[in-house]
Amino acid sequence: MKKIAYIEIDNHAEVALSFMEIMEGSQLFSVDYYFSEKIKKQVGKDASVYISDCSIITGQLKEKKYDLVIIGTVHRFFSTFQQIVQQYNTAVIAHNLNFIKISKFGLLKNMFREDIIYRLKLCLKEGLLYAPEVYQKAQLLVLDQSLLSERYQLLPIFYTKNFEEEEHPVFTVVIPGGVSQKRRDYKKVFSKIKELENEFRTGKVFKNKLIEFIFLGKITEKKALTEINDLERTLEYVNITYFTERVSQDDFERWMTKADILWCPIQRNTQFFSQKEVYGRTKMTGNIGDAIKYGKLAVFPADYPSESEFIIPEKENVMAQFEELKNIRFDFRNQFSKAIVQAELEKVLLNLIST
Repeated sequence: MKKIAYIEIDNHAEVALSFMEIMEGSQLFSVDYYFSEKIKKQVGKDASVYISDCSIITGQLKEKKYDLVIIGTVHRFFSTFQQIVQQYNTAVIAHNLNFIKISKFGLLKNMFREDIIYRLKLCLKEGLLYAPEVYQKAQLLVLDQSLLSERYQLLPIFYTKNFEEEEHPVFTVVIPGGVSQKRRDYKKVFSKIKELENEFRTGKVFKNKLIEFIFLGKITEKKALTEINDLERTLEYVNITYFTERVSQDDFERWMTKADILWCPIQRNTQFFSQKEVYGRTKMTGNIGDAIKYGKLAVFPADYPSESEFIIPEKENVMAQFEELKNIRFDFRNQFSKAIVQAELEKVLLNLIST
């Protein structure tokens, strides 16, 4: 049996959890997980989990012999990860492909564009300028088929879980992710909900129809909180639910299971470390994993590049589109069962070990 160390001491607890779940029951691999306290609390699992941080992880790895080390996020602690990639067969999950390409000179320039104090700390205390060396030495992984190239290998970790389908009278549209205008176009969402409310009031939509929108993520901006509060006060026929604190894994799972459709109004363009990133081309949205995991059709912006049948391009009248889609089913389990995805993942891991 091959031994793997999976490290997540920075961010992306949801990716770590997906990897843990798909690897459960593997007959080919044994995995030890090295998580920070923050990540362990979010993941909520204890099996083979060791509490770690940048000051002790290299010592922990020396205590055992691993065939492969996987680092879930390299956005901090660059000097630590530079030591690891020099000493071990290491693969890194890439979340921002343009950030990976930045030279040391580019990193220095971007240091002074915003968040200067934090970025100086990354440079002086966490070895920011080692970032290019980490990415050049490690094997690079992506989580979205659309990001594949000669340089990046797909790490298939998303499978459709077996949830009981529940009948419920309210048509439920879930918008997964933190409520921030930077990542998703919530102005359009609010506008479309207002239009729907007006259609109820004017009789264009039967008033006995029930619909609810779930903003399934913490509201992270004061302006967004003000706008969603104002929106709620104007609604009579449309229900909305939102959260001002981080949504627990149990609550997230409960609402995702209840969803009839996912609405993912992501902004195409974003930035990481002052570097432009484009969802679907240089950066993955976690909403793809959400759709697969919970077996839900997902409505994405019309210009989002995806060949997946469960990703539906948004139409101008998105509310009418929801009505059309609510009775359509996609056979997720035939394509994304745990057995199928685990077998694909094991092939990738064996390849990473032999490379």
